[in-house]
Amino acid sequence: MDFKVLAEQYRSELFDSVLPFWLKNSQDKEYGGYFSCLDRDGSVYDTDKFVWLQGREIWLFSMLYNKVEKRREWLDCAIQGAEFLKKYGHDGNYNWYFSLDRQGNPLVEPYNIFSYTFAVMAFGQLYIATGNEEYAEIAKKTFDIILSKADNPKGKWNKIHKGTRDLKNFALPMILCNLALEIEPLLSTECLNRTFEDCIHEVMEVFLRPELGGLVVENVLENGELSDCFEGRHMNPGHSLEAMWFIMDLGKRLNRPELIMKAKDTALKMVNYGWDKEYGGLFYFMDMKGYPPQELEWDQKLWWVHIETLIAMLKGYQMTGDRGCWEWFEKIHGYTWSHFKDKEYPEWFGYLNRRGEVLLPLKGGKWKGCFHVPRGLYQCWQILESYNN
Repeated sequence: MDFKVLAEQYRSELFDSVLPFWLKNSQDKEYGGYFSCLDRDGSVYDTDKFVWLQGREIWLFSMLYNKVEKRREWLDCAIQGAEFLKKYGHDGNYNWYFSLDRQGNPLVEPYNIFSYTFAVMAFGQLYIATGNEEYAEIAKKTFDIILSKADNPKGKWNKIHKGTRDLKNFALPMILCNLALEIEPLLSTECLNRTFEDCIHEVMEVFLRPELGGLVVENVLENGELSDCFEGRHMNPGHSLEAMWFIMDLGKRLNRPELIMKAKDTALKMVNYGWDKEYGGLFYFMDMKGYPPQELEWDQKLWWVHIETLIAMLKGYQMTGDRGCWEWFEKIHGYTWSHFKDKEYPEWFGYLNRRGEVLLPLKGGKWKGCFHVPRGLYQCWQILESYNN
C-alpha cells in the first residue's frame, strides 16, 4: 500500500463526503442541536436528540477547528450545538440527561455516564476553540461529577441488586484514559496524574487478564476476580481495541515505551481473537468461554468496531514498527472500505449481518452519530500523512 495514496483516501473521504453530510443534514436550524437519526440519504427519520451524540458532534467540529483549520462553519456548528446542550442537556446541576425531544425537553433521566463524558469532551474542546470560560467551567464541573460517580456510574438508576454479584465495568476507566488527555489544559497536575495512573492500572492490570492469554474482559468482580456469568464472560473486541490506542497515546504522552508495547501486543491479541475466520470482519460481542452470548446481536459487524481497530493497528505500527500491526491494518482496511462505505450516498453504513450484508441502511440513529467515522478518518489520515512528510 502507498502511504500517499492511502492518506489521500482517508482525507478525501473525511472532507469531501462525511463532514459535508453532517453539516448539511444534522443541524437543527430551528431549535438548535443536532439530528442524529438520519436515513441513507441524510433525511431525518426521528427528531429525538441523544445527549452523548450531541456532545460528540460538538467535540468533533471543535477538534477539527482546533487541529486542522479555522473554518468558521465548523466553529458555528459546534457553538450552536453547545448552546442547545448548555440550555437543555442537564438538570441545572450538570447531571446530563440521556435524551431530549426536538425542543429540548428531557425524555430520559441522567442515568448514562457517557452523557457526562461527552459533555466534558464537547465543552473542553470548545473552550480551547473559543476561550469562553463558561465552557471550561461546565467541563470541569462535569468532570468532577464523573469522578464522584466512578464507583456507581448509574447512581440511583442502577437496577443491579447490591451485595450479590457486584461487578465493575471496563467502559469508564477506558474512556477516562482518553478524556483526561482531551481536557488536560483544564486539570491540575495532581488530578491529571492521578487519573492517568488510576486508568492505566484498571485497564492494563484489572481488566486485561494474563490467565486469558492477555485478553481484555468487560466486567470483573469488585475484588478484581473473574465472574463466571453472562456479564463476567462478556467480551467486546472493538472496545478493547479502542482502549489500546487510548493507552498508546497515554504511553506516548508519559514517555513510557513499555506501556505502548504492552498495549500494542494486547491489540494484536484482541484483533486476532475477534476476527470472524469464516466470513471476515470483527464480531461485536463474544463469550470468554465460547458459550452462546446473551446479546442477540453478538455476530453483527459494526462500523465503530472496525474503525477503532484501524486506528489501533496504525498507531501500533507507527509507535513500535511491528509489521503485524500493518498486516492487520491492511486486512481491516480492505474489509471496512468494501463493506461499510456507501458507494451511492455519503457517510457509512453502521450495521452489517455476520456475512457482511447491510442490515440497516441508516447513517445515524440512537447510537451512531457524527463521531467514529470522522474521528477515525481524521486519525488514520494524520498517521498516514506523517509518512509523507
